[in-house]
Amino acid sequence: MDIFQFIGFLGMICIVLAYFLLQIGKMTSADLSYQLINLAGAILLIISLFVHFNLGSFLIEVFWIFITLYGIFKIYKDKREVKE
Repeated sequence: MDIFQFIGFLGMICIVLAYFLLQIGKMTSADLSYQLINLAGAILLIISLFVHFNLGSFLIEVFWIFITLYGIFKIYKDKREVKE
């Protein structure tokens, strides 16, 4: 296993861990920590894919990043509306 495979492995662990915590009720999709773990996982997987490229995996991680960024934006937007 080279360093890039290890980085991808860590990314996979982040995404699976976030999903597991969501499923057991320890997190919700409105938790910033859930979104950040997903974002970190997707970024780590993208890094590994720069060396061990796979188009399908690359595209799903790009979409995962955009969807997660939307989730983070929504969390901040909702918090702003509550303050007003």
